[in-house]
Amino acid sequence: MENENSFGAECLQILKGAVLSALFCLILSLVFALVLRFTELSDSVIKPINQFIKAFSVLLGCLAAVRGSKGWMKGLFVGLLSIMLTCLVFSLIGGGAALRWLIFVELLFGALVGALGGIVAVNVKRDR
Repeated sequence: MENENSFGAECLQILKGAVLSALFCLILSLVFALVLRFTELSDSVIKPINQFIKAFSVLLGCLAAVRGSKGWMKGLFVGLLSIMLTCLVFSLIGGGAALRWLIFVELLFGALVGALGGIVAVNVKRDR
């Protein structure tokens, strides 16, 4: 069996975490869109809730996939890849991608949340 800290295993953890995080984000965003459709929520709550959804999704992706050592680094990459994937998917759904300066803030946010999520993930005791 491959060592939990080998390069291939680490890359697989990062990829798995990013894909799971992007899926969580898409699902939660769809649920939020349904809530918006049937309620009269103010426009001022949309951006904070979207940021919460992204952060929560990155945290879930880290908790689901990151194991072993170097949790902060694996989590950082999970966050970066997750934000890139969700931006790509949402731009494909929305019909176009505009590279704005805000994407760099999103990437920084994803990296920070991912690093923290990775630290938490490797320190959580799991039942085997």
